[in-house]
Amino acid sequence: MLAILGAVIIGLSLGLFGSGGSILTVPVLMYLVGMPAGESIASSLLIVAGISLFGSISYIRRKNVSWRHFWVFGIPGMIGTYGGAWIGTLVDSRWQLLVFSLLMIVAALLMWRSKPKPPGQVTEMNYAKVTLEGLVVGVITGFVGVGGGFLIVPALVLLAGLSMPVAIGTSLLIIVIKSIAGFFKYYAVMSANDVEFNWFIISIMIAGGILGSIFGSKIGRSLPKEKLQKGFTVFLVLMGIFVITKSVI
Repeated sequence: MLAILGAVIIGLSLGLFGSGGSILTVPVLMYLVGMPAGESIASSLLIVAGISLFGSISYIRRKNVSWRHFWVFGIPGMIGTYGGAWIGTLVDSRWQLLVFSLLMIVAALLMWRSKPKPPGQVTEMNYAKVTLEGLVVGVITGFVGVGGGFLIVPALVLLAGLSMPVAIGTSLLIIVIKSIAGFFKYYAVMSANDVEFNWFIISIMIAGGILGSIFGSKIGRSLPKEKLQKGFTVFLVLMGIFVITKSVI
């Protein structure tokens, strides 16, 4: 029951912000389910991929996805995530969680200072810059074992010039392909070390997360975009502090 409740909250986060899934998934798996840190980090990637895939459907229907940014940001992101996941298998998970927490707080500060762009307002895309951003964000998120929406959304808003709704929709699809790439790397390495994944818990988390994402998407459409962006930044700071105090210190 605790896993299902946690999954619903994860889905709400993804539906509202296009991010936050892995921020919550790793603590839920570690502290509510009792899963080891390494397995939690790897499993969270597959869980968030499943929830994000479903959550992206409503954004696609409303045409709140920039397909150019999805490909230009997402493909390098997949490559970077695979490489980052390989690095992540070589270090202590506490270092991964520390980097993860600090990046959340930095991303929140950057988002707080930015002004939300009106829907439909997209600046001219610098292909080289967006490609490099995708690669760098991919390496970072693969290393810390998360989908990376907490970095993808700020990057798409601040550096790629997308409005918040379009950034969220595009982020969800990017999270899907990046998370799958990262999970495959973790799975290959951990399976070789005889680590068994709990597929039942993973399935429950995906199902509960999908339910939560339905409500999160509906709530997000009724909220003012500026308040949504501010709420997103507060959420990142609080979760960053939580992960540091619970997992690192």
